[in-house]
Parts: sequence; C-alpha cells; structure tokens
Amino acid sequence: MLANGIILLVSIIFLVVGSEFTIKNSVKISDITGLGKTTVGFILVGFATSVPELSVSIFAVANPANLGVSIGNVLGSNIVNIALILGICILTIVLRRPRYPSFLLTLAKEEMGNLHFGLFIASIIPLALLYIGYASRFVGVILVGIFVFYMAQVARANRNKPETGVAPASERHKIRRYGLLALAGVSVVVATAFFIVDSSSFMAESVGIPRVVIGATIVAFGTSIPELATSISSARKGHFDLALGNIVGSGFINITLILGVALIASPLTVSITAFSNLVMFSLITNLFLWYFIGSDRISWREGVLLLSLYVMFLVISFGGATTTPNG
Repeated sequence: MLANGIILLVSIIFLVVGSEFTIKNSVKISDITGLGKTTVGFILVGFATSVPELSVSIFAVANPANLGVSIGNVLGSNIVNIALILGICILTIVLRRPRYPSFLLTLAKEEMGNLHFGLFIASIIPLALLYIGYASRFVGVILVGIFVFYMAQVARANRNKPETGVAPASERHKIRRYGLLALAGVSVVVATAFFIVDSSSFMAESVGIPRVVIGATIVAFGTSIPELATSISSARKGHFDLALGNIVGSGFINITLILGVALIASPLTVSITAFSNLVMFSLITNLFLWYFIGSDRISWREGVLLLSLYVMFLVISFGGATTTPNG
C-alpha cells in the first residue's frame, strides 16, 4: 500500500512536469502562429492540460476492469476544473483587487460563443448518457465526431480571419523545435499516466473504495493539476478570460474526445448508473458557471460557493464509498 502510494505521488509529480513542459511549448507555437487568445485558452491550452486525462483513459481501457477509473476521471476532472480551480481563480483575483467588491467579466462575442458551446456539450452529454443508461463504442464514435466537427469549425473560422501580425523569421524557424519539445512533454505524461492508473486501482481494491470514486477524486485531482497551475497563473496576471477558456475548453475536450476514446477502445458496454452522482454534480457545477457568465459580475461569494460545492462533492463521494465498499 505504501509503495503504491509513493508510486502514485511520484507519478503525479512527473505528470505535472511533463504537462507544464507541453503547455509551455504549445503556447510558444501559438504565439508564433498568431492564434487568438480564445483559441489558445479554449483549444490549445485546454487540450494540452487535458493530455493527462487522455493518457489515463488510454491506459485504463487496456484493462477493462479499470474503465471505471477512466470515466470517473473524466467526469471528476470537470467538477475539479469548475468547482475547485475556478473557485481558487476567482478568490485569487478578488484578493489581488481588495478595493473592488467584484470584477466585471468582459468577454468578446466569439469568446462567449466558445464558452457557451463548450458548457452546453459538457452538460448535455452526461445527462443524455444517464437517461439512456449505458455507453458503448457507438456512443464513443459520436463523441469523437462532435470533437472533430468543432475543431474543423474553429480551423475554418481562424482561416478566414485577417492576419494581425507576423512573427519574426527567427521565431518561425523554431516551430519545429517547440513541436518536438511539446511531444517530449506528452511522452512523459503518457508514461506516468500508466503508473497513476495502476497504483490508484490497487489502492482502491486495498481499502475497499470503488474505482469510480478513486477516479473521480484522487486521479481527477492529479490530472487536473496542469489546469490548476495554468489557470491560477493566468488569473494572477489578470487574464481571467484565458483561465476561463482553459477550464471550459478542458471540460469540452474531456467529455468529447477523451470519453469517446475510452469508450471506443473498450470492448465493454458501460452502465452509466454507477456514475449518477458524478453526472449530477457535473451538471450542477456547469449550471453555476452558466449563471456566473450571464451575471457579468463576479465576487468572492462565487468563489466560496464553488469551493464549498467541491467540499460537498468530496464528502458525498467518500461517504458513499464507505457505505458501499464493493461498489
């Protein structure tokens, strides 16, 4: 038990290092190519910080018994992103601006469109799966199809935009180098993800905690650390819109690409009933975020509310685990 705990801790540390390396070089590529802040936050940084969840899903489906960890990780990561990370980001901004009781959420029309679409998909898909009662490879294909379709829409929109500037030739020549460095970071993430799934699954069996709870709490938090680091850094620098785009973009990618890959790679048909608590908490956090975006003004109360919601989620998750040890 102790050995697996140490393996899990060391793996999460390397996971963070590899993810940060990937993000750093991905952002450099975006700067050189001239992609806008919306694309960087919602797509590029969102995808880079979702690499851990994708890796965990790929390795989890290698052993069908670990599929619960993968699905729990996807849904749990969305809860972590909104309730914990966004809550911390809001409090970070409020503490840096104590003279102002609240701050305005000023987003461009395009940014609002991306956020609303991402939130809609992240909300409706888990609810639809809960209504259907199961998920299969066919559902996985549909989810990946939604991701590909939206990526094509974003690419088409950026292709039609007029260029606002051109990077120096010396920087453009470094794109290949930055790309290779980003791939190196991804490789570290993929390797450590295997140990995270393996050690967490062993710990779940040892203490009687269901795999879905381990995936939704410990693994979900570990794989969400890149979102936490990048979002807090953005908030501290005054780029709350970038942090918000990262959080919502990660949720969209988790629920479409990552969950879709996990379902396609698994030979099993998954019952969604076991994930009903996760689905409902994910929906609740998304609804709160809908309200915050629509209110245009955010204060410390919203941050405290989100953090309280995450604490409630942990209490209910682990409380259910102790009452149903064989779940």
